[in-house]
Amino acid sequence: MTTATITTTRQSTTPSATPATSATPATPATSATGAIRLAHGDGWFTVCDRGLLTPGRGVSVLLPDGDQAAVFLDRSGRVHAVGNRDPFTGAYVLARGLLGSAGGRPFVASPLLKQRFDLATGACLDDEAVSVPVFAVRVE
Repeated sequence: MTTATITTTRQSTTPSATPATSATPATPATSATGAIRLAHGDGWFTVCDRGLLTPGRGVSVLLPDGDQAAVFLDRSGRVHAVGNRDPFTGAYVLARGLLGSAGGRPFVASPLLKQRFDLATGACLDDEAVSVPVFAVRVE
């Protein structure tokens, strides 16, 4: 699987969704075309064109503050974004993880130790004390 690092540009609008560090579900975007934007800090940041994503795969995104997000297009066409850092190993690898679902909820499994993270809440399905940040997503 190929992982691309895409730099972001700051947008001046204020996000209408939850900030990146929230544990509330991101709003999946289903548009087939358009720019993918993540809520981060006090604004929305354009990270890539929707057409660059491959269903079932993820990409790494470098954020303006130096942090990273893992952006996924699931097989139903919804876009999700979580922090790219695996909290169990400290490695920035979640964008290379495998997508799946448990109980109808999409998750990414870390490619290293295989812990599963809910793409809507960031909660670890294998250790409820651990989570990753979730980024609100929209396609414009």
